[in-house]
Amino acid sequence: MSATATEPQPTEPPSRALRAAFRAFAAIEKVGNKLPNPFWLFWILAGVVIVLSAILAAAGVSTVHPGTHDTIEVRSLLSKAGLTTMVEGAVENFATFPPLATILIVGFGIAVAQASGLFTTLLRRMVARVPGKYLTFALSMTAMVAHVAGDAAYVTLIPLGALIFRAAGRSPVLGCIVAYVSISAGYDASPSLTTTDVLLSSISTAAAHTIDPDYVVTPVANYFFGLASSVLVALVITLVVEKVIAKRSDLDPDDPVKALTAEELKAIEVTPEQRRALRTTGLTALGFMAVLAAAMIPANSPLRGAHGSLVESPVISGMSIVLFLFFSLLGCVYGRMTGTFRAANDIVDALVEGTRAFAPILVLFFAISQFLAYFKWTNIGNVIAIEGAETLKDMHLGGWTVLVGIAVLITFMNLVITSGSALWALAAPVLIPMLMLIGIKPETTQAVYRVADSVTNCVTPMSPYFAMCLGFIQQHKKSAGIGTLASFTIPIAAVVWIVWVAFFVAWYLLGIPFGVG
Repeated sequence: MSATATEPQPTEPPSRALRAAFRAFAAIEKVGNKLPNPFWLFWILAGVVIVLSAILAAAGVSTVHPGTHDTIEVRSLLSKAGLTTMVEGAVENFATFPPLATILIVGFGIAVAQASGLFTTLLRRMVARVPGKYLTFALSMTAMVAHVAGDAAYVTLIPLGALIFRAAGRSPVLGCIVAYVSISAGYDASPSLTTTDVLLSSISTAAAHTIDPDYVVTPVANYFFGLASSVLVALVITLVVEKVIAKRSDLDPDDPVKALTAEELKAIEVTPEQRRALRTTGLTALGFMAVLAAAMIPANSPLRGAHGSLVESPVISGMSIVLFLFFSLLGCVYGRMTGTFRAANDIVDALVEGTRAFAPILVLFFAISQFLAYFKWTNIGNVIAIEGAETLKDMHLGGWTVLVGIAVLITFMNLVITSGSALWALAAPVLIPMLMLIGIKPETTQAVYRVADSVTNCVTPMSPYFAMCLGFIQQHKKSAGIGTLASFTIPIAAVVWIVWVAFFVAWYLLGIPFGVG
């Protein structure tokens, strides 16, 4: 099952355009492999900020805030005040880093649901009994739902996709490709709230405070757009796969497609006990949402915000704890009914195991939190944002033109920096304040980022899941290499990017809210 069981060999495609694309991706991979781990990358960037702040401060670089008309000067971190800030503020920088607590709290709930087996069974149930002509769309849409499980979706759904397609008499290679592209290219599109919503909104809120200290980007700020995008991306992937990719002759596995063995059938079948547990869990989910909605109906409800506001309510601002309770409850119900949770300590074990999965993120967050704190204290971000906004105003560009330009920039950056949280932590402190100054809301900037951050995930060899998918494909087609997989994912990603960006522009121009608030 290991993705590195066989060494992938490059496969040259007949298309000149694809050959050129492969050469470009090979260059990107070569450059990317020379980049340090994101943890060290942010410390290097922190060092750059320290040196740059001293140079700019010595040069007297400053700007004028367009709202308050106050003069903003770059401050040197090599000054006494700067050194004191770096030493005394290190612990606070990490402890108060906005995504830290929220991602852990939501992660606890998802860990309980994951350990109970709920997500795995739900994904099998969604695709196991789908008629053949709807199979591609069903698998792609299931991947959109699977985003709630985070990176675990790759491990669960790619081999499941191969089995499902094989059961339908189709190429298991194609099943792997559909599952992989749907998870990765549409990673920020989902019909439900995910940890990504909580993570990105926290970073966006911190960036927005540069301009407006009271501005809050909630986890549901992009929900409407994410819901619609999940259906759109699944439809686009289905059309490209069925009209183009599925017609290729090199999808055939090494061995003819055979009927599934009893063991393989068991891997995709949902038992009567699991079906009963899913039904009860579904009713529990509906009951949870009904009780929450009923509690918010009274105008004087404590779950409403000031003046009876629903948008500024404790439920929206405390969405992380709501999601924790929701996923924990569903996981407990399903685990109890199926026997995966037999005692209270089993739930504690699930929480502990789920926390281990977040260890790499916590390590990365320590470096990011220090870098962002340095960047904010020096006022370099303010100067760049204000001067950048003035430049954009002088260019008289339409808002949608600026946003499309940002989409292009993020798309290329994502080929090298594949971590969505790391890339947004790098881009948000500049992009959000700068665009706020020209009238573009943080929610809008975050939405276009999510489009650009998602699509190229499936084509960059810098993604660890690219190699994982290739490993699964090589179980059915040993001659498959990096070029083989890329030749399938590049056309799909290109079409998804064009359609999704156009969809975003239309959404923006029509003035449709991107989410709640």
